[in-house]
Amino acid sequence: MKRSEIILMILKVPLDLFMLILAGISAYYLRFSDWAIGLKPVIFELTLLSFVEITSWVAVVWILIFALTGLYSTDPNRKLSRDLTRILLACSAGLSVVALYIMFAQLQFDSRFLVAAGWGFSVVYVAVGRIFMRGVKGVLYRLGIGLRKVVVIGSENLSGEIINSLEKRKELGYRVVGHFNNFSRDIKTKLEKLKFDEMIFINPRADEKETLAAMNFCDQRHRVFKYSADLFSAYSANMVVSPLAGVPVVELKKTPLDGWGRVAKRIFDIIMGIFVIIVTSPIMLLSTLIILMETGRPVIYKNERVGIRGHKFFTLKFRSMFQKDSTGSQFGKAGEKAQEAEKELIKKQSTRKGPIYKIADDPRVTKFGRFIRRWSVDELPQFFNVLKGEMSIVGPRPHQPREVEKYEEKYRKVFTLKPGITGLAQISGRSDLDFEEEMKLDVFYIEKWSLLLDVIIFVKTPFILFKRRKVL
Repeated sequence: MKRSEIILMILKVPLDLFMLILAGISAYYLRFSDWAIGLKPVIFELTLLSFVEITSWVAVVWILIFALTGLYSTDPNRKLSRDLTRILLACSAGLSVVALYIMFAQLQFDSRFLVAAGWGFSVVYVAVGRIFMRGVKGVLYRLGIGLRKVVVIGSENLSGEIINSLEKRKELGYRVVGHFNNFSRDIKTKLEKLKFDEMIFINPRADEKETLAAMNFCDQRHRVFKYSADLFSAYSANMVVSPLAGVPVVELKKTPLDGWGRVAKRIFDIIMGIFVIIVTSPIMLLSTLIILMETGRPVIYKNERVGIRGHKFFTLKFRSMFQKDSTGSQFGKAGEKAQEAEKELIKKQSTRKGPIYKIADDPRVTKFGRFIRRWSVDELPQFFNVLKGEMSIVGPRPHQPREVEKYEEKYRKVFTLKPGITGLAQISGRSDLDFEEEMKLDVFYIEKWSLLLDVIIFVKTPFILFKRRKVL
């Protein structure tokens, strides 16, 4: 999902909460109006402030019911009529919960009118809120904000119909930036220049080789791949079917981590990142002092890595090597010289095969550096990378650009998610795994992600991360 879609999706929650509270206030004022009092006098005492407090708690419960009924679905193409129907059902379910609570708690609340009016206002206000949000999204789309750039592959009449529909109906949120009759090697360069977000593959006559080539092209470049539902059976466990311009279209998701999953993972990262930094702050402060006394500044070593969608960033670690042996732009010309020396060490002493290297009996490591590497204390500053949003607590490990250059195309899928401090590979063997095994575990994690899986890996990590290990 695009960032604008996620923001609009999140904004629905506070908007619904506001509308529910407003519905309660409206019901309160209606009950105390001359018209309602004329029908039946008020025989209970309840101030507006007390009623708003009660309504706020009820609204929170109703928001949970809204979530359970799919009102916060991540599908950007769902129909308004479907949302309005679910609002009616969700508000009715919420009314039932309130009625049951009053009955079982044996509350003396003599105003069925207040409850019924609150339900009616809630249905209307929440529906108005949804229509308003849809209108805002439509305006943004017409202004060209948040549009998904799409490429259509196919020569059939169906592809032309979809293109015409997407160009006429801007409220769908698409902008067609390219159309090709088929997917061939010749158009790959053109596709690279288009910088599209999604590819819709509509070519019933395409053979399996062409279809898979298009799917792999999108997968390696982190683009959404969708295809006409009648093309072929599902190639992915993360499959979503939704109508687009009246045509059933299948989207192959690289990971279930999207929409609310992405929001939940980010909240988890921030909360647990702050928690770990606070708990380990004495260890980090002591490590800082020892490094300063042993070898001086800088204490933090910045190592360039490749993150989500291939973006480069600097991971933070406690420096565990002598300054003269530290590589990277942080150390200027000395860093370039150290990198050349490192290449020779890799040739002679690397214990791993493939793109990733590990230097055995590394002579560049200081005495304290060996200690913090052995107990993984050197990686604690990476929780600041997590707070910054460059890394996640759980995810594929980040690798250096020179290592990534040697990746096979099929392994570039690991850049679908933010890299993590820990992950399946780390709790399944750490540096003892070969490159192929590590990549398979990372791909498995991407395809099967869940917040529960993140929690399990996070809980297991201390038993592995701080476990005594051999320093290479």
